Amino acid sequence: MTTPPVTRRFGRRATLKRSFGLLSDFRHEQTAPDLFYGALARDSVELIGDLWGGLTDADLTGTTVLDVGGGPGYFADVFQQAGARYVPVEPDPSEMHAAGLAVGGAVRGSGLALPFRTSSVDICFSSNVAEHVSEPWAMAEEMIRVTKPGGLMVLSYTLWWGPFGGHETGPWHALGGEYAARRYLRRNGREPKNRYGVSLFKVGAADGLRWARCTPDAELLAAFPRYHPRWAWWMVRVPGLREFLVSNLVLVMRKR
Repeated sequence: MTTPPVTRRFGRRATLKRSFGLLSDFRHEQTAPDLFYGALARDSVELIGDLWGGLTDADLTGTTVLDVGGGPGYFADVFQQAGARYVPVEPDPSEMHAAGLAVGGAVRGSGLALPFRTSSVDICFSSNVAEHVSEPWAMAEEMIRVTKPGGLMVLSYTLWWGPFGGHETGPWHALGGEYAARRYLRRNGREPKNRYGVSLFKVGAADGLRWARCTPDAELLAAFPRYHPRWAWWMVRVPGLREFLVSNLVLVMRKR
């Protein structure tokens, strides 16, 4: 499969060693979030930096990067160290302060109505948020709206039918999201953090690819599995199979 120019730099980084490292860190998401999100932050700045470099042949210095669903700000330091002006937006105040981090310029707001001017940022990205939004493609349209013409929009999200689609309720989500949530409550004595139908929704690869190919305001440059090695990216091209094996889909868009 021919590698799109925008992904060539990141493709060289997408090795089996990287995949194993990220998978190992994933098990610490709720028990040691500093460890998990620290590793994810470093990987994210490499991802965004490589994609921006593939698009513009420049680094992140001087760019404005809007992170939709930035949470408590784990990504701030790595993006600032890369020379970017990093602006996280998060709707949940408890989530913003969950890690005790202070991020200058952090904005409270909804991804469905981003409180930013049209065409105001160089890069707009979202990592593992779309599956928590009841209208993910409305959020994606908002991300395109605030991106400058020629700028980059990167949407990375967890697929429902993949191994991590149910988050902490998996793998039982394969038998139904409501069933998995009730089972979690029964076994743990508390509701899951990611409650199906409230803060966790079914989002598939076909859904995202359909939106990306049809939206008139941006061009789909690439789509690939975020955590897979480069030699496994072909899975995105196979309907059905991709829903189960891709796990996390990255859509790379250029604003028209």
